[in-house]
Amino acid sequence: MFAKRFLQKKLHQGGGGEKGGGGGGGAAAAGDAAQLDAQIALHYGVPYAASVMAFDPVQRLLAVGTLDGRIKIFGGDNIEGILISPKSMPYKYLQFIQNQGILIAVSNENEIQVWNLEFRQLFHSSQWDVNITAFSVIEGTFLMYLGDENGLLSVLKYDVDDGNLQKMPYNVSIHSLAEAAGVPLLDTQPIVGILPQPNTLGTRVLIAYEKGFLVLWDVSEDHAIAVRGYGDLHMKGQVTGAQTNASEDQIDNVDENEEEREICSLCWASRGGSTVAVGYITGDILLWDMTAVSSRQGKQTDVSSNVVKLQLASGSRRLPVIVLHWSAGSAKDINKGGKLFVYGGDDMGSEEVLTVLSLESSNGLESVRCASRVDLKLDGSFADMILIPDTGVPDKIRTSALFILTNPGQLNFYDGGALFSARKSEEEYAQPESQKFPVVVPTIDPSITVTNMYSLTGRKHPSISLKKFCARQIVAPPISGNMKWPLTGGVPSEMSLKEDHAVERIYVAGYQDGSVRIWDATFPILMPMFVLDAKVSDVILDGANASVSSLAFCSLNMTFAVGTTSGLVRMYKLHENTGDSSFHFVSGSKQEVHAVHHGRGFHCHVAFMGSNSPVRSLRFTSSGEALAVGYQNGQVAMFDASQLSVMFSVDCTSGTNSPMVSLSIYSVGASSAKAGPSLKEIATSEKFPTAVILSLSKDARLTVVDSTSGLIVNSLLLDEKQSSALLMYVLIDGASDEEQAPCQSQTGKEGHVLDQKQAQGAEINKKNASLHPQSGGSDSLLLVCFEDVVLLFSLASLIQGSNKHLHKTKLTKKCCWSAIFKNKDDKACGLILFYQTGVIELRSLPSLDILAESSLMELLRWSYKTGMDKTMSSSNGQIALVNGSEFAIISLIDSENDFRIPESLPCLHDKVLAAAAEAAMSISADQKGKQNPAAGVIGGIIKGLKGKADETANLRRSFNSQTPSELLESIFLKGSYVESSLAYPDDPIEELSIDDIEIDDEVPLSPPPASSSASHTNYKTTVEDERAKLFEGSSDADKPRMRSTQEILTKYKFGGDATAAAAHAKDKLMQRQEKLERISQRTAELQDGAENFASLAQELAKTMENKKWWKL
Repeated sequence: MFAKRFLQKKLHQGGGGEKGGGGGGGAAAAGDAAQLDAQIALHYGVPYAASVMAFDPVQRLLAVGTLDGRIKIFGGDNIEGILISPKSMPYKYLQFIQNQGILIAVSNENEIQVWNLEFRQLFHSSQWDVNITAFSVIEGTFLMYLGDENGLLSVLKYDVDDGNLQKMPYNVSIHSLAEAAGVPLLDTQPIVGILPQPNTLGTRVLIAYEKGFLVLWDVSEDHAIAVRGYGDLHMKGQVTGAQTNASEDQIDNVDENEEEREICSLCWASRGGSTVAVGYITGDILLWDMTAVSSRQGKQTDVSSNVVKLQLASGSRRLPVIVLHWSAGSAKDINKGGKLFVYGGDDMGSEEVLTVLSLESSNGLESVRCASRVDLKLDGSFADMILIPDTGVPDKIRTSALFILTNPGQLNFYDGGALFSARKSEEEYAQPESQKFPVVVPTIDPSITVTNMYSLTGRKHPSISLKKFCARQIVAPPISGNMKWPLTGGVPSEMSLKEDHAVERIYVAGYQDGSVRIWDATFPILMPMFVLDAKVSDVILDGANASVSSLAFCSLNMTFAVGTTSGLVRMYKLHENTGDSSFHFVSGSKQEVHAVHHGRGFHCHVAFMGSNSPVRSLRFTSSGEALAVGYQNGQVAMFDASQLSVMFSVDCTSGTNSPMVSLSIYSVGASSAKAGPSLKEIATSEKFPTAVILSLSKDARLTVVDSTSGLIVNSLLLDEKQSSALLMYVLIDGASDEEQAPCQSQTGKEGHVLDQKQAQGAEINKKNASLHPQSGGSDSLLLVCFEDVVLLFSLASLIQGSNKHLHKTKLTKKCCWSAIFKNKDDKACGLILFYQTGVIELRSLPSLDILAESSLMELLRWSYKTGMDKTMSSSNGQIALVNGSEFAIISLIDSENDFRIPESLPCLHDKVLAAAAEAAMSISADQKGKQNPAAGVIGGIIKGLKGKADETANLRRSFNSQTPSELLESIFLKGSYVESSLAYPDDPIEELSIDDIEIDDEVPLSPPPASSSASHTNYKTTVEDERAKLFEGSSDADKPRMRSTQEILTKYKFGGDATAAAAHAKDKLMQRQEKLERISQRTAELQDGAENFASLAQELAKTMENKKWWKL
């Protein structure tokens, strides 16, 4: 399942019917409703309220957090997942624990959540006491830094075994840090940014405070490497980025003291972490040199310039710099700069853009220059951006793509190669083009207008044609240029990868441009199959590109019918053929034949034009040879698909021109064998045809039309007070003949539940039949859904002209869509109602009792929008919905269908890839360790320990035996020991001799001894006590007392604690007892086996004795 969101079961006593028919079923439903469960089976698209992004460079997964407590995961091969938090709250921080399938999310309510992608579940959540203002996961570990509003730096660890977040003892407050750095602070400042320094294994971290205080902190030595922001604002220069011509960019030597300013964003601006870019609320960007330099050396040489100011606009009022990201240049230009991505910094009121600055530096920070500036236009208001690296190996990182998230729910991307290769032309810079994020089910571009789901179970034809065609339709994301799609994470389900799997369910969508797209929906991952184009080769059709308004499918002969708003009805045979063929256009009594040449695929072979009014409803006959069409103006037409002719067209609304909302074709003769006496009387009567078309208009008028001649048999209003009919369903002896094609049968406990409800409804129907004798005890029923009421009629009575209903249920809310689902016997046993409030309700048939209900807000965090019902479709308990750019399928019934089998679900975490990546990183680390075992941070720590050879050797051994994660964890377990004075790594360490030691404490004078004999006695007693303690009470110094193993363990292993030693002995005794029991059990099994073998041998010997030698 795509998210563990279960339906809150609510049972309503009574059905609300006027006849009182719901009383019996309500009580029985109390025990059965627990079997009904609504889950999100499938979700595609970017959420509407998307606000923050994260990326796993090893697993190649993109995560998008929202403002309503959802997290969307994007992978490759159409693999997407949705995670929904129990609380609807915005996320402000979102980061992966790389290559572990763990996602950490921090909400605005300071709740820290740990999501497991393999199980798609929330494994742990922890509420933080104070406001979290900064957060960063340490790469390659399960550790993370956390900064709060009080200026406290804390460390958390996720324990994989326990599944909990643990707070480590290590923490650094702003006051202790400022004291160690020698900086006076007047008040407490929140931490606004935490950046672990590259290539330091997480032991060095840059901490940014709100008022501009920057500290590069070493957690292994508990001292500040570099301090910036106070008294250091003597500029090296100012780089003006407002000009678009690089030749005009210049550095003006400036020496100005700036006042304190609030930090809004920051990022490393060099590959090695020597320079940091900081964005301020004033719109300025400062490039700080974070190289560790002793302040004493700096005062002597008067070197205080360590920052460069970057200004994007010249106005006095500028936008705050909200976002900063850095992408280093190519490997050959590693020290020559890179790209700085900036959101903000422009003049107030300017166009909202994302600025990309190309910075170059030939000799450190003093030579920084802006080589180019490119402004990327945004589709909407900016939400977030992220740079996608080309590979997960840190030493070979190159930006592969740039993803930009804008509101509402729009995700665009730029090719990293095109973005970095943009060069200056003679007049202006080349503007890279953005591309839309590829979606599996397009909903906006082009706009989706109508959908449907069709079940193909029990059909042999689609297993041949559709399966073979779908096997070669591996649709890659539509990306222009030579860009390689960077999102490849996830593992498809084994069932969907089988070449011999049959297509059991398809999802069809019609669009505003007239096209139709079809997906394989057998498993909870939609696979695009083909697109039915609206155009016909070499033929010009009026209204061919009109919006699709209705769909119909006949699985018997694999024929699709597509109705449009122009009144045109196109038909497609899903049998692939290539080369020349004929196309027929039928309009009234005219027929045109065109010879067309088309390529491979499925193509339109006939088009009907029965009216200029938009098509509202389509319905195939059971054989698929004829098609009934209902129009917006109230007309109903019948097309002969085999003879390619218009059989008839009739007005069914008596001149009111009320739109047709539903059609059904009913065979009286075929149904009379199982029907009651009323229907049999109709079937044998010469006045009534054998097959009729039932048409329902929006004003509640039901018209019965002869399907052969087009004559109107009867026309009557079902309810004079109603003017908002939705759909109707024919229930033939419990089975449904609804608008949709036959659907997959339900199996499992819920089928039994609904069978019981149906039996109870049958008893209610008998009571109603006694009140209306003309209904016939087991006649077929007609179910009609309106906005505020559901009516149940006897079909025989309606055909005879009576509009008296058998059952009426008033709805408390306005209904906008409905559907029928069946049990294992292919009988209609449930009615799904969807209300304008977003509530989804499940009712039994025919009693119409409420079984359970849920809502879009509970399941998907969606609100109902006008027109949403037009793109809803159902296939026996599976509901497909569209909301903006989002598409989802909800599974209502807890059954053993393909959408709920764990093996059919794609996996969001690739274990094989994770193991291979860990092995590769381990080998790379071993090779680096052999080349330089004390390099980097570890080497720097060991280098500082002069004159301590033994400690240095011990540290080397411990560092070589520990992984970086274990090393950091050991540091954080000890807590912080911040010194009051600032240590400088470049200062020489002074070695002390014994003469340099000064003793300040005064030596206390002892009183004179009372007598020499007393002193001698005390001394003798002390020596004897120490001797006894040393030799454990033995009188012979040469032969110490022999001690038992238990005494040694008690003294040295358990620190003299006899209770701990006893507990240890008890555990050992229990383990010994368990081993003896296993040995005894195994002995008994062997003995039984030996006895069986002996018995078998005896029987075999007796058998062989009775046989003659020639029979052997």
